[in-house]
Amino acid sequence: MPDPLDRVRTAAADRGLEVAFHERPAAKSLPEAAELLGIPPSGIVKTLVVKRADDTYLFALVPGDRVISWPKLRAVVGVNRLQMPDPDRALAATGYERGTIVPIGSSTDWPVYADEQIVGERIAMGAGAHGYSLFVDADALIASYGAVVADITEPAR
Repeated sequence: MPDPLDRVRTAAADRGLEVAFHERPAAKSLPEAAELLGIPPSGIVKTLVVKRADDTYLFALVPGDRVISWPKLRAVVGVNRLQMPDPDRALAATGYERGTIVPIGSSTDWPVYADEQIVGERIAMGAGAHGYSLFVDADALIASYGAVVADITEPAR
């Protein structure tokens, strides 16, 4: 399997996405990663892998200062059961380790659901490899994946 950064770079180019990689020291938390990047936690968008009851997956793009609202996401997806898979299943579903997951270059193009709060923003995300963050225009990412944009989160407690 190719280097994860090359995989992301190639997949981004194939979709016409302009991405920038930023090498950074390992962070123990999302707030620490945001501090290292000089952005607020909301500027980092988590790519969460969500499993449906039929063993298919989807990506939920969630601002760093928010969490999935399961009732909202279930309503938008149109199902009554969703769950987070364990790290091994997330790796098998995407080809990326937890903490590095990004829809760009995933081993399978799962549907993308983006929280409405990222619209119009330049965001940081996982880059497919530890020690890196990827910056991309959220609107371009949403358009290139045909993402469903909706209110799918709530403030983190």
